[in-house]
Amino acid sequence: MTAKHFYLYSFILLGLLLPNNLLASVIEVCSSCKETSIKEAVANAKEGDTVLVKEGLYEEAGIVIDKPLTLKAEPGVVIDGKFQGEIILIHKTENVTLEGFEIRNVGSSYLTDHAAVRVRESRDFVVKDLTIYEPFFGIYLEKSRKGTVIGNKVYGSSVNEFNSGNAIQLWHSHYILIENNEVYQVRDGIYFEFSNHCIIKNNISQDNVRYGLHFMFSNNDEVDGNYFKNNGAGIAIMFSKEMNMHHNIMIDNWGAASYGVLLKEVTDTNIKYNTFERNTIGINVEGCNRIIYEHNDFQSNGWAIRSRGANYLNEFRRNNFMQNSFDLSYNGPLNRNIFERNFWSEYNGYDLDKDGIGDVPYRPVKLFNHIVNRSPEAIILLRSMFIDIVEFSEKVSPAFTPEGLLDEKPSMKRIIHD
Repeated sequence: MTAKHFYLYSFILLGLLLPNNLLASVIEVCSSCKETSIKEAVANAKEGDTVLVKEGLYEEAGIVIDKPLTLKAEPGVVIDGKFQGEIILIHKTENVTLEGFEIRNVGSSYLTDHAAVRVRESRDFVVKDLTIYEPFFGIYLEKSRKGTVIGNKVYGSSVNEFNSGNAIQLWHSHYILIENNEVYQVRDGIYFEFSNHCIIKNNISQDNVRYGLHFMFSNNDEVDGNYFKNNGAGIAIMFSKEMNMHHNIMIDNWGAASYGVLLKEVTDTNIKYNTFERNTIGINVEGCNRIIYEHNDFQSNGWAIRSRGANYLNEFRRNNFMQNSFDLSYNGPLNRNIFERNFWSEYNGYDLDKDGIGDVPYRPVKLFNHIVNRSPEAIILLRSMFIDIVEFSEKVSPAFTPEGLLDEKPSMKRIIHD
């Protein structure tokens, strides 16, 4: 082999070994560029290319990304879908990054769930820093995995749940990170269905018609450091197991059926270090087993915890119950649930040995709560002198409240969480 042939073959071999991103091109899109359409630029791009969209208004829909590439917007880029349907689809591919766009006017339909961005059967993707106005659905992940949805903002104008969609939706999608997003006034802020091993972290979900965050048939997910305000309900977890929910704030979720958290048919789950403040019901729980409630703050709620029954082997430890109208509503048998070392602002016991634990057990279920459960209109008597007399008589000789539902070791002081 001659030296000339050696260098030629070496050059070809090097080209074959180089990663695609080192051979990639940057394709610019603007009114005066070679490419003037985002849709056509994406179709013409090669694997690993970057499509960089310059400032301007682009009236487009039906943009399909079916290869690994980066689609990125400079500041001032707006895509207006003109209510024509879905705007961007990432379809059966991997290693796609979508970044920086303002997207408006997704098409709505009673037959098709149109989204501003849909990710279908893809993996290792990033959807970041989008601002979406007037979505039907905002960001919809479908049968996808190992992706990141970060730093996006979704603004809707929904007034009922029948003609609106969700800001961020996952369906059969796993190992997804949902972080630092803000969602406002849609049906559900963030919705999971059959989606496991996901992390939902540091998001804001506010003013939504139904739920700030909603899980159905999803397992092993983590909800960390989120803020839920003024939703129909803050978080709903249904028919799920092995969830971890910690350091979240549920505030001002008011209404006839509003909760900070709704738990239904949930098992083996940890709820720790959360704040429930000014909700109609802090936690509404039904048919749940082996839930650990620890180091939570319940303050100024209507009901801190409302147990609807069929709840087994749950533990309530080191929580603060402060200035709630009712700390606990309980239906059905005790089912070996434990209340221990919680702080109750209405506890009037004493601590003679100064160990910080009350010497007299505390009964968190009040007779008036029993009356309200049977006759809701009786709530108008709350804070009346008549109720004080009734509660005193029940405390002296319990007849209606559960005899064994006690906190045997109530804390004398508000618990400071680490």
